[in-house]
Amino acid sequence: MMTGSFSAEHRQKDIMALTNPMNPVNPMPMGPWKITVYDQEYFQGKRMEFTACCQNIMECGMENIRSLKVECGAWVGYEHSSFCGQQFVLEKGDYPRFEAYSGSNSYRIERMISFRPICSASHKESRMTIYEKENMIGRQFEMCDDYPSLQAMGWFNNEVGSMHIQSGAFVCYQFPGYRGHQYIMECDCHGGEYKCYREFGSHAQTPQIQSIRRIQH
Repeated sequence: MMTGSFSAEHRQKDIMALTNPMNPVNPMPMGPWKITVYDQEYFQGKRMEFTACCQNIMECGMENIRSLKVECGAWVGYEHSSFCGQQFVLEKGDYPRFEAYSGSNSYRIERMISFRPICSASHKESRMTIYEKENMIGRQFEMCDDYPSLQAMGWFNNEVGSMHIQSGAFVCYQFPGYRGHQYIMECDCHGGEYKCYREFGSHAQTPQIQSIRRIQH
């Protein structure tokens, strides 16, 4: 239990450092990112534009985000404030209702409170290695493409013990066909190393990952 708590806290600190433009060691790059969020479905109600991260939309006078438009860059939205909870990859396009960004998530979620740019997204140059066990041990497979089914391409089970993102950013899904929980993996988040499933995200409960794709920028 202590290990899981530490891993989640470790990842959270890295994300907060990554989104801090005043961080002298690894400052968040400037643009080009732009997202417009609305507090009602179908782009109605209160409207706000952002070109940088937002830790809590409630502090901006909105109770929730019910539709949005990504005009530039790739983003990740979170169920809770401070980049916690379920993750939703947000690529260029319109999202008129929550189903549009939650995709085929088997868990009905109608809440997005924080969001940030995915600074390392680079569709053509994304590369990663997945490992059978924690701490980059066991059988491995290098990836630089999209895989709707890891088992169909030769991965031997429905779990990934750890992974290393060498370049770019990927979104990993719990089930085949890009369904279920989403986990955003970035090369510039704690060195691109995800040593156990507890580092996949604050909502990660198991190492189950069955499809992976590159994030469109």
